[in-house]
Amino acid sequence: MKIIGTGSVLPKQIVTNDMLSEFLDTSDSWIYPRTGIKYRHVISDENLEDMAVEAAKKALDNAGIQASDLDYIICSNVVNEYITPSLSCIIQGGIGATCPCLDINCACAGFIYALDIAESHFKAGRVKNVLIVCAEEPTRMTSWKDRNVCVLFGDGAGAAVLTEGDNIKGIKLSAASATDKLYQKRVLEPTPYITKEEHSESLQMRGQDVFKFAVKASSGDIKYLLDNLNIAPDSVNWFLLHQANIRIINTIQAFLEQPAEKFPTNVESHGNSSSASCPILLDECNRKGMFKKGDLIVMSAFGAGFISGAVVLEW
Repeated sequence: MKIIGTGSVLPKQIVTNDMLSEFLDTSDSWIYPRTGIKYRHVISDENLEDMAVEAAKKALDNAGIQASDLDYIICSNVVNEYITPSLSCIIQGGIGATCPCLDINCACAGFIYALDIAESHFKAGRVKNVLIVCAEEPTRMTSWKDRNVCVLFGDGAGAAVLTEGDNIKGIKLSAASATDKLYQKRVLEPTPYITKEEHSESLQMRGQDVFKFAVKASSGDIKYLLDNLNIAPDSVNWFLLHQANIRIINTIQAFLEQPAEKFPTNVESHGNSSSASCPILLDECNRKGMFKKGDLIVMSAFGAGFISGAVVLEW
């Protein structure tokens, strides 16, 4: 398969580090050096499903195809206001498609996992056009009293349209269960028969553990793919990494011994938007005209689970 269109949408509300310091014991001088984040886009009066639909429409327009041409929709989403129906079904109706659709929850690595699912369908000869939408609102998962977590996240939606081709050179997925390192829990509706103790917890994160996993998993996934494909890092034109923390990105860059110019970032203006991070960055680079036909692109992401994924593709 190959990517033929991209789209993205961000909430209009921008929250700077200085704005956070008005109600949190924090500051720009603390946040920026540790994360690389200056500000982030946060949902205010928007609905996530509307942003997802708009991102999908932008991707379809960029691809030059209609929603009726789609054979499958895959939506990556961790949490939204709808328990059911699936967000992919809502997107299907919003864009006027009639194809089957599927939701996945693969945390921040959702875009890579969705690419792998789509590639399997293409190889099986079951589809000609697939839409992937990653729509996330992690700012609704965090406690805005927790200065260590809420400063890290922003909301957004990113989308990509795929069609038949031979541009995916390799995909590597991994998982290593570590529930206590990064999680959120919520209490479900009560029944007359529940006797166990239950409680909700906002997003909990062991920062150092996440950092170590992210660097090891991303570096390992990328090296594994490049080695197996006999591609030297010097031959890669662009490395599009999950935008969680600039220090993670810089550490992976140093491991690969590649120039910073190959690692475009938007973490400074977006924060971590979970699985939407990679397709938003992809769309922004695409619309800036940064990619040339034949460019080799490596994408890598990591998230709660812990899970990770990387892909090597030709533009």
